[in-house]
Amino acid sequence: MPKKRSGGGLSATQQAAKFLGVSVLAGAVLAGIAVPAFGVLGLAAKGSVESFDELPANLKTPPLSQRTTILDADGGQIATVYSRDRTVVELKSISPYMQKAIVAIEDSRFYQHGAVDLKGVLRALNKNVQSSGVSQGASTLTQQYVKNVFVEEAGDDPTKVAQATQQTLGRKIKELKYAIQVEEELGKKKILENYLNITFFGEQAYGIEAAAQRYFSKHAKDLTLPESAMLAGIVQSPSRYDPVNDEAESTKRRNVVLQRMAEVGDISQAEADKAKEAPLDLKVSQPKNGCITAVRGASFFCKYVENVFLNDPVFGKTQEARAKLWNQGGLTIRTTLQPQAQDSVQASLKEHVNKSDKVAAASTLVEPGTGKIVAMGQSKPYGYGKNETEYNFSVNASMGGSNYGFPTGSTFKPFVAAAALEGGKPVTQEYSSPYDMAYPSPVQTCSSNPWTNRTGEKVENESESESGPYQLKEAMEKSVNTYFVQMISDIGLCPVVKMTDALHVTQGNGTKLPESPSIALGAVGLSPLTMASAYAAFASRGMYCTPVAIESITQKVGNEQKSLEVPKSTCSRAMSEKTADTVNTLLRGVVDSGTGQQAGLTDRESAGKTGTTDERKNAWFVGYTPNLSGAVWVGSASQKVKMKNITIGGVYRPLVYGGEVPGPIWKDAMTGALAGKTAETFNLVDIPDADKDKDKGDGNDNGNTIGGLIAGLTNGGTDGGTVPTPTISLPDGFIQGQSNGGSNGNGTGGRG
Repeated sequence: MPKKRSGGGLSATQQAAKFLGVSVLAGAVLAGIAVPAFGVLGLAAKGSVESFDELPANLKTPPLSQRTTILDADGGQIATVYSRDRTVVELKSISPYMQKAIVAIEDSRFYQHGAVDLKGVLRALNKNVQSSGVSQGASTLTQQYVKNVFVEEAGDDPTKVAQATQQTLGRKIKELKYAIQVEEELGKKKILENYLNITFFGEQAYGIEAAAQRYFSKHAKDLTLPESAMLAGIVQSPSRYDPVNDEAESTKRRNVVLQRMAEVGDISQAEADKAKEAPLDLKVSQPKNGCITAVRGASFFCKYVENVFLNDPVFGKTQEARAKLWNQGGLTIRTTLQPQAQDSVQASLKEHVNKSDKVAAASTLVEPGTGKIVAMGQSKPYGYGKNETEYNFSVNASMGGSNYGFPTGSTFKPFVAAAALEGGKPVTQEYSSPYDMAYPSPVQTCSSNPWTNRTGEKVENESESESGPYQLKEAMEKSVNTYFVQMISDIGLCPVVKMTDALHVTQGNGTKLPESPSIALGAVGLSPLTMASAYAAFASRGMYCTPVAIESITQKVGNEQKSLEVPKSTCSRAMSEKTADTVNTLLRGVVDSGTGQQAGLTDRESAGKTGTTDERKNAWFVGYTPNLSGAVWVGSASQKVKMKNITIGGVYRPLVYGGEVPGPIWKDAMTGALAGKTAETFNLVDIPDADKDKDKGDGNDNGNTIGGLIAGLTNGGTDGGTVPTPTISLPDGFIQGQSNGGSNGNGTGGRG
């Protein structure tokens, strides 16, 4: 016997039967209009009792989530990303066989009945009353479409999905009312089109176009009769009838569909019999979802684009709004990535560093004057297995990078020089630059509290032969640590901080640089993208442009395409043209005759700077031509590997220098990226050589300054020569920020 409600009365099933019986008599449902509610009807929905008429009249249909395609600057596909793999197509782009097959097996009277098939409903109700529950459904194609709308709106929320699919009479009544509305507003053909685009076909394929591609590697318009019947059969139970995992069960189900098509007159019995004999003949395309599938080693760039989208307010005021738009998809994102440059970067990294090496390498190329990121890669591939990583070593933590970036060593010195030149120091500025010296104290900051060397720490150049006096040109070429320590103590910290602010140089965790003398020689952690973008300002004669990765975005909504606003590069003057031209001349000397000779390009003018940090945990080369800037970092993400007596890329290295490993990577990457492009020239300035015969004195004359160096620095100076290993302890407060040195990006540096 059917169960009664608590306190007596009819069960919900019996009430619904009575309700529908009265409705049939009244002709309400037959007429396809709203069904009147009766006091005897109680329908449970979300734990409450509400009448049919009290349900909202308008079904809100969210835009269908679709795949997003990310393209390079030439229009080539980098990757597709999606929460649901779907490509919406019009009914005319769906095979007629497919249209007939889905109707035949799911709702053969689709074109004869209204929103509700009364024959099916009464048959199902009779069966359900007998079983005291919901054992048989009678949903029309329209009602199924409505249910799928609820599921689509639920997204990936398991609670909402459960509510959208729960087998209750309350939900069925909701479907009924909304189905009436949909039938009135859309008509049969549009409902069929929407249903075929929204329904799930298994194997991560949503909608018929994705299903046709997944199982047969073809478009929905090209599906044959047997193929259409197989796909139509999957809908009832995508897991049970999955042809990839159970071909026999899927074939049996396909043949049921074919027979049903013959019974309703869509095809002849002979056509059905012939199609039943055909093999499934699958041509499965594996799902290619996400940046992990990106071509050209561009997975990290792809993730950077995704992070830009999810973080930039131009795509929505809140994180939730941006995520919703991203998950909705249907986007075509054209990026700034240049295939030639990306291929060159990846080839160079592969040539010089193995993914199984103890250390990794990362490289990013940026276009001066536009901020466009044209290449981004690293030696360890994107992934979660051995010798793979999900961290993008080229960018800040907020964009998927390491927590603090990596200490840059002497690649920071050009920022100190630019600040001094911009403040009026002559390019011939000379300091005594002794081999070793006490760290200067006090050093003026932007506040009224100067930095002081509380414990008398000392700093050294890399070789005892490096003893001044030196002028700026030679000091830059040889990367003389004590020279730049004296320079920063002379001009103070504030001009350097203001210069780096103008160049948007922030630590890898997004915070401003500390006002500590340790920044003079690259103690703080920065990212390759930050360095490449800052050096690009030298190349563009003092104009800094914020990095950008997205050129344009279009979104498909229904059958319409609309353009979305995208972030634009903002360019501002960071220094005078004279200062930039002078720095360019100085850094050209580094690759011509200084520590960066192994990085110098042979077919065009180039400039750059080497950098190696304490205990050789990081090695850098950052350089540029007038039309391309690039940074290369080599090291360990954990900051625990000392690059001494180490094999990198199959080559044994007693000691790693910035000019020796990162330099050649940069050279090869830039050479390939610029192949066939115009060889532009710098606006150089005349820098007289220092008087080589001038008495150098005893090296203890500090001139207008005192000397010293960097927090925790154990070695400094140029690439080459004898490497001393002094022991230095840190004065209190020497480094402002994280306390565990290199592992947090605040390890010290200073070698060339």
